[in-house]
Amino acid sequence: MPIRFARREFLQGVAFLAAAKWSSRFAAAAASSPFRVSVINDEITQDFGHACEVAAREFGMSWIELRSMWKKNIVALDEKEVAEARRILDQFQLRVTDIASPLFKVDWPGAPRSKYSEGKSFGADFDWKQQDEVLERAIAMAKAFQTDRVRCFDFWRLDDQAPYRAAMNEKLRQAADKAGQQGITLVLENESACNTATGAEAAKVLDAVKSPYLMLNWDPGNAAASGEIAYPDGYNLLPKDRIGHCHCKDAVKKGKGYDWAPMGGGIIDWLGQFKALKRDGYHYAVSLETHWDGGGSPEQCSRKSWAGMKKLLQQAEAL
Repeated sequence: MPIRFARREFLQGVAFLAAAKWSSRFAAAAASSPFRVSVINDEITQDFGHACEVAAREFGMSWIELRSMWKKNIVALDEKEVAEARRILDQFQLRVTDIASPLFKVDWPGAPRSKYSEGKSFGADFDWKQQDEVLERAIAMAKAFQTDRVRCFDFWRLDDQAPYRAAMNEKLRQAADKAGQQGITLVLENESACNTATGAEAAKVLDAVKSPYLMLNWDPGNAAASGEIAYPDGYNLLPKDRIGHCHCKDAVKKGKGYDWAPMGGGIIDWLGQFKALKRDGYHYAVSLETHWDGGGSPEQCSRKSWAGMKKLLQQAEAL
């Protein structure tokens, strides 16, 4: 059943944590990379301490993206769990790229029910009526973990989104402006199960929603799984100054559809993509989102996919 929010107590506790000083300084991002090289923590394991240990000590990262831990979605953590997560991050000298929240991964009210609407994952089970509180908690989490960005979506995909698109864009604008008032930027992920799936669709939304507090979480893997040639075709359509985050996973064709692959083992020209991001002055996160499950446990798959990603970054002279 949906998680019940104890909003006042939670926000008071997080405000206290956000105001407190970290016990030690974070290590700077690797000077050899123009990017914030990171991994989504739960792609390794739900054991947050171990995920951070692998990211920092084995992968050599200084950044990590937060989505779920201890089998709870990031926006559902209580005050004690936030404090423990902060302690672990401090221990491994990891900084947070963004809060990978499930904001707006719900059906659009009044529209036909989407065939994707049962696709809840990563501990997220929030309905439309809870979205304002999801946003509020995601902003609070961003402050607690000292990051300035929160990932969002634009609702489960409809067969025909045209009658609702203007209203969806207005909802994104309102949410971005609310986040922006608190120094937070929303990064909209192109996701095949949602109404913005490709670079082409993302470019249209960004053109319609001019808010400086809405940027794109560019996901070439999701674009490829939606049938687009992610790089160069999809990427070339995007306003480069509106890309605020990047997820890294690969894909392969499978029958009439697609499946995930380790980085460098699929159809996406990631070498070209990394070179283009570097050329275009992108300096935010490139975050490993393994998804591929053909190499053993999630940790083993992430280890193999990171090896491919690391090689590609090195070839692009970005690591």
